[in-house]
Amino acid sequence: QQPLAESGGGSVQAGGSLTLSCTTSGDTICMGWFRQVPGKGREAVVIHYAGAGVLYYADSLKDRIRASRDVGTNTLTLRLNSLQPEDTAMYYCAGDSAPDLRSCHTKGTSREFRYWGQGTQVTVSS
Repeated sequence: QQPLAESGGGSVQAGGSLTLSCTTSGDTICMGWFRQVPGKGREAVVIHYAGAGVLYYADSLKDRIRASRDVGTNTLTLRLNSLQPEDTAMYYCAGDSAPDLRSCHTKGTSREFRYWGQGTQVTVSS
């Protein structure tokens, strides 16, 4: 069973907003959202550690995004605001266990999570 289930995404016009959600059923105290465009590597968008909060926001996005985790539903939510065409990408949720914040941050920024979702497409038109 896939321990991560993504929802959200879709098509919006520039300036619009979207909310992505990722529900986990696995050992994933450390979670994150990543994005990838064809021909480029996967970029970390946000890294989150349950009980501690956000450990990392991508510099290119930090003024336009917010992430939070609902421990009751085990869901990591990513709110994307003021979307631009360059934000068009496949967005992936990922997660893993981690003994501490530093390990979580390293795993996330190195893209070394054990569990990955199938991705949800975000398309922003001008």
